[in-house]
Amino acid sequence: MPLENIEPDICVIGAGAGGLAAAAATAAMGVPVVLIEKGRMGGQTLTGAVPTRALLAAAAHADALRAGAAFGVKSVRSGIDFAAVNAHVRGAIAAVTPLMSPERFSGLGVRVVAGTARFADAATVAVGDLRIKARRFIIATGSSPLIPSIPGLGETPYLVPQTAFDLPDCPRHLIIIGAGRIGLELAQAFRRLGSDVTVLEGETPLRREDPECAAIVFDALEREGVRLRTGVRILQARRVLARVQVVIRTSGAETAPEETIEGTHLLLAAGRTPNVDDLDLDAAGIRHDRNGITVDKRLRTTNKKVYAIGDVIGGAKSTHLASHHAGLVVRNALFRHPIAVDHRAIANVTFTDPELARIGLTEQEARSAGGAIRILRWPYGENDCAAATGATVGHIKVVTDGSGQILGATIVGAQASETIALWALAVGQRLPIGAIAGLIAPYPTYAEVGKRAAITYFMRGLTSARVRRIIGWLRRFG
Repeated sequence: MPLENIEPDICVIGAGAGGLAAAAATAAMGVPVVLIEKGRMGGQTLTGAVPTRALLAAAAHADALRAGAAFGVKSVRSGIDFAAVNAHVRGAIAAVTPLMSPERFSGLGVRVVAGTARFADAATVAVGDLRIKARRFIIATGSSPLIPSIPGLGETPYLVPQTAFDLPDCPRHLIIIGAGRIGLELAQAFRRLGSDVTVLEGETPLRREDPECAAIVFDALEREGVRLRTGVRILQARRVLARVQVVIRTSGAETAPEETIEGTHLLLAAGRTPNVDDLDLDAAGIRHDRNGITVDKRLRTTNKKVYAIGDVIGGAKSTHLASHHAGLVVRNALFRHPIAVDHRAIANVTFTDPELARIGLTEQEARSAGGAIRILRWPYGENDCAAATGATVGHIKVVTDGSGQILGATIVGAQASETIALWALAVGQRLPIGAIAGLIAPYPTYAEVGKRAAITYFMRGLTSARVRRIIGWLRRFG
């Protein structure tokens, strides 16, 4: 079969969130674009983010039934129909799949190519018998679950987050290796659906988050019965008949006895690794290592005709970050618009209950940067909406500089994933704290928690001796 050659303006490799956003934006401007995907279009959106939220929603309903007495709702005998839970998860995936289908993107004007892409040279990508010579390339191949080097793991059955949604029955005892965002979300979900859950972590769980706020999440998980074991070293994994065993020892204590954790299922949630192996990046002069593809502040690789976005460049990994990257590189590739990624304006969210959401700098990061800072707080316990809903656990913690510029915010509590959006705007647009203090928030809502924290910035000045003298002087005039 003869080779087919095409020459689009833009060639996007990978049809996850970032690749789809880049291809759609390019096609919308009437620019010829090719989108290459070797697997299912949608990437982590369909295999991770959406099914996880669907599973968490089912788990939240199960927990609400158990907690109804506090609201005057009498408890009734109920159980978990795990097959129905799986049907709900599959239904959520099916609802969004058409938006990411080859048919939809073909209709938008994108040429969709199924197959594995590899660079033939610095300006050409090959997919089978097809040769694509584009003006610019965008690599958006995402990442895959990291499989840690654990003796015996190769002979031990295990799950990764994507395959955890395919279980026909709820695990009796789920062992999770990794206490990052995904590990903790799935731990709480499966616990609420009826599993015993043990989470093993060698380092500090959620170590990139504010420790004070993360501790509230850990406390909530432990109160629900999730066993969180931190500071442990995984020595071995093994299969024993129909069960799995993980042998651990406390890190840094070589004389400590070994301990065996036995369960019915093992889930690996120890991180993700960039998908670069099949691309033949060296043929295109693109620098990369085990952490991903090297890019500059414009998200260009060492081959200036090639951009890389999302998980494949390492660092923070999220669907919304990949989509943000896509918008930036399309502007630069098509209009030469100067761009730079401000990662401080990208929110990080852990969808546990309570939720944990952060934007910008934590207190520790701000103090390490030097300069005067202010820490503002307000508890959910003093919010009327929280009192009405019973969601009084948590607080907001805002970091400003000495002049009131917002540097960051962390929210732990109900709907933190929603209310963090306001603070993302504030950090991204470099708003002063007075902008939030002047917000007219609907009542009663959780948004008032942030507004009340912002107001505390000005309380020190309002209670000063000078202000009191001014008020006293004005009172003389009636």
